[in-house]
Amino acid sequence: MTFELIPFLKDMLSAPGLSGYERPIRDIISRAWEPLSDELSLSNLGSLLALKRGEGPEPRPTVMIAVHMDAIGLMVTAIEDGFLRFTQVGGVDPRILPGQPVIVHASNSEPKDLPALVVMPPAQLLPKEAGTGPLAQAYLLVDTGLRAKDVEKLVRVGDIISFASKPEELAGDTIAGHTLDNRASVAAATVALEMLQKRRHQWDVVADATVQEEVGVIGGLLDPIKIKPDLAIVVDVTFATGPGGSGSTNFELGGGISMNWGANVHPALYKALEETAKDCEIPIYKEFSPSMSGTDAYGIQVAEEGISVVEIGIPLRYMHTPVEQVAIKDIQRAGRLMAEFITNLPLDFMNTVKWE
Repeated sequence: MTFELIPFLKDMLSAPGLSGYERPIRDIISRAWEPLSDELSLSNLGSLLALKRGEGPEPRPTVMIAVHMDAIGLMVTAIEDGFLRFTQVGGVDPRILPGQPVIVHASNSEPKDLPALVVMPPAQLLPKEAGTGPLAQAYLLVDTGLRAKDVEKLVRVGDIISFASKPEELAGDTIAGHTLDNRASVAAATVALEMLQKRRHQWDVVADATVQEEVGVIGGLLDPIKIKPDLAIVVDVTFATGPGGSGSTNFELGGGISMNWGANVHPALYKALEETAKDCEIPIYKEFSPSMSGTDAYGIQVAEEGISVVEIGIPLRYMHTPVEQVAIKDIQRAGRLMAEFITNLPLDFMNTVKWE
């Protein structure tokens, strides 16, 4: 199998995989990772682990690449006159919901997936307390187009609803779609695994497509107990410059990748990865997270007795919307940086990693 980045991305961006319901996206990633690894396995919660063995003498140290595969979305909370009320799975901004195409993953339907739309009542029919600005989630509904009695028969409370917008290749070597947070990083890990096919490396590598990051970094907290890595590289998205986003906390789309500096990141590991980026002429931005990063970096750092972590960010516009946007070259940069770093990791590297 020859790995092709853009078709792989589009495949992932066309699949559901909400937090706690990751199987559809995991199946897609499994097909890509199987020929690039020596062994695939699952955690007890369903994270996908791809082991690529190193050439050093056993017992070899292990580097973990963590990229969460779960997505935000919606869940049915009530059925009223054939329309669906819903709550959020992860952080969803209600302002972007009206008019969005979605898929209701109906428990009692065959096929399971029902196309639907997020809708809102006409302004004339809304109560005064709804106001005149963006509607609160409580006033929004999901309409499957089915008659009320059919909806009652096919859908149940607790069924999940995923975004159904199609991925789009845009000008400027960019791609847009739902769930680029964090499937852009899954793609970057896949780039690294492919590059490592042609490299000699001493360390074992475990790529981990983690689960339930969007609802509490659950995979990040528990997977290290199974993997027992000596160090971990976390890849997630970060805020790109764009409408409403500029300054030191936002980074140019296609201009490079970020490296997070803060409480969850080991300073010696940061320095080592930064030096690799400079040697490879990979442009990087310095990002700051003085407290919890809000990513798997936190979960991994505090697992077991504490794990040395470094975090890479892929700039992304319109985070947590169905039209997230990233630059392909930034995905490739993140993948290459990890492959170059792992290729040059000496077996005694951890002896040089001191917090102070």
